[in-house]
Amino acid sequence: MNSPRMTTVCSAWAVTILSFLSVGLSSAQERIDLPAEDRRLEATFEELYRIGSLSGQDWEQFGDVSTVAFDGAGRLYVLDGQVERIFLVDGGGTLVRQVGREGDGPGEFRDITGMVAMEDGRLVVRDLTHRAYHVFDPNGDFERMVRMGGNPSLTIAGLLMAQRGANAVITTPHGSRAFATTMNTPDGRIPRRDPATSRPIELVSLAGEEIVTDTMVDAWLPPGREGVGPNIFGLPRPLTFDPRLHWGVLPDGSVAFADSTTYAIKIAAAGTGISSVLTRPFTPEPMTGPRIREEKNRRLRELEAIPDEELSRTGSVINGEPVRRDPGVERERRRENIENLEFFYEVPVIRGLFVGWDGTIWVRRRGEEPASNNGPVDLLMPDGRYLGTLPADGAEIPDAFGPDGLAAFIETDELGVKTVVVGRLSVG
Repeated sequence: MNSPRMTTVCSAWAVTILSFLSVGLSSAQERIDLPAEDRRLEATFEELYRIGSLSGQDWEQFGDVSTVAFDGAGRLYVLDGQVERIFLVDGGGTLVRQVGREGDGPGEFRDITGMVAMEDGRLVVRDLTHRAYHVFDPNGDFERMVRMGGNPSLTIAGLLMAQRGANAVITTPHGSRAFATTMNTPDGRIPRRDPATSRPIELVSLAGEEIVTDTMVDAWLPPGREGVGPNIFGLPRPLTFDPRLHWGVLPDGSVAFADSTTYAIKIAAAGTGISSVLTRPFTPEPMTGPRIREEKNRRLRELEAIPDEELSRTGSVINGEPVRRDPGVERERRRENIENLEFFYEVPVIRGLFVGWDGTIWVRRRGEEPASNNGPVDLLMPDGRYLGTLPADGAEIPDAFGPDGLAAFIETDELGVKTVVVGRLSVG
């Protein structure tokens, strides 16, 4: 059962969240209630080409494909983070050119933390070590560098997306599924930031020599653990099953996002804030004492299934030899961490949000179990139309959407080899 302290905390959170939701919905211009019953959809995928193979050409023997993106002409950009290089291929999978390389010069990369393909074929690459955005023209030639500016002692970078038809990108400093930092302090001390009060979605203009940032909307920030101060980034210490910030950019430059445990998709634009909220009547599951115990037991079973060899790896190397740790000690440390987990008071309904090239909003719901992120996927339009739902057993979401139904998936085989599969995706 929950302790009295945890029960009090949960009640306070419930009041906070309900207050926030009521304010958010009352300020919205329109609330659109979508049907409760799923309308089943089926997806088909016609493969056009695939790249990435140990037996392929030298350029496509990828080390670590982390990001893929299409431009408006249907060309595909593939980021290989291991070699800090981007490959541009045409509509048939033929290499057009390689863009950038590792280095300190113009158009050379040190620490790529984001890549977006603009609709007109330009490429924007965020580099935390250079503290700049590299901009390449549609031919893949280096065009210019836009500095980040601000305080260089601590830089935080979140998920990065393009704003269609504009000389700008959209990002989140924290709170979404991508997160990176870099620190640069002469005395070696870690700088601390003021406590965050929201999870902003920001519009970053690339028009000048230095970026200009404007907050499009302040998404809700869960309060975190009670009685524990924020971390060095000013963020609350997270709880298990905290609702994440899920978002995507619509064709008109506005954003669709979800920031709570409920099924509420908010549409917002720079200068106007939230204009509408799309809802479905799915109630978040309460996080009860028995449910907490069940989740801890599930994690303990997964821990026991990990071989000692895997637990002994640290990933560090000294004098050419891998550093090992005692697997028994590591197993006990992880077991203790699981037993000490603190949980959010509800289980979030939404587990992912993605936006297709045509503006379709793909909303991933939770699966049968609280920790399951592979539930059914709803397809919505920003104007409030509910198109239907892909069942959980066939609801694969592309790693990149392109024009005319183009879609790209990053696949990894049993040897860890990355392959990018490109085709046309249709849903009906």
